[in-house]
Amino acid sequence: MKVHRQAGTLTRRSFLKGSAILTGMLASGSILATLAPSRVWALELKQLNQLQADTILAMAKALYPHKDLPDAVYALLVKDIDASAQEAAGAELVKAGVEKLNAAAGGDFAKLSLEKQTDILKAMEKEGNPFFRKVRGQGVTSLYDNDMAYKYFGYEGEVFSRGGYLKNGFDDLKWLPDPPVEASPPFAS
Repeated sequence: MKVHRQAGTLTRRSFLKGSAILTGMLASGSILATLAPSRVWALELKQLNQLQADTILAMAKALYPHKDLPDAVYALLVKDIDASAQEAAGAELVKAGVEKLNAAAGGDFAKLSLEKQTDILKAMEKEGNPFFRKVRGQGVTSLYDNDMAYKYFGYEGEVFSRGGYLKNGFDDLKWLPDPPVEASPPFAS
C-alpha cells in the first residue's frame, strides 16, 4: 500500500529540521525550584535551530548577567525571539545576527568566556547592530516581567488589588542595604 503525502504536509523530519529544544534543570533548593512542578524544564522552539537558540541564550546571559539566575528564565527571551522569527524579516535578522556573533567568536559564541562574549557584544552595540538592539530590547521585558524573575529578585508583583505597596512589602528588600535614616523620614499620615 502506497501512502501519498499532500504538498505542504508537515512531516516529522521537516518539523525537527526547523526547530530546537532548550532544556535544563533548576538547582534544588533554589527559589525557582520551589515554584516549579518539576526541576527539569524544556522549551520547544518553532523557528530557531539549535545553534541559533544556544547562541541567543548565551547572548542573553552575557547581556543580563545575574548570579544563579536559572537558564529557564533566560530561555523566555529565546522563546520571544523565536516568536519574532516567524516573519521573514525577523528570521533573517536572527540568522544574520547569530552568524555575525559566531564569526566574531571564531566559531561558537556560546563557548567563549563571559569576558570575550562581552567584548563582542560591546562592538555590536557600538556599531548599532539591529540584531543586538532587538535582543537587548526584548530582554528587558522577557527576563524581568515574569513570575520567575519576580521571585528571584524578591519583587512581589502587582499589589494594588491588595491595598498597595505601602502596606505590602514597600520596604522589605533584602538584596539592597538599608538606606540612612535621613533618606527615609517617617511617613506622616
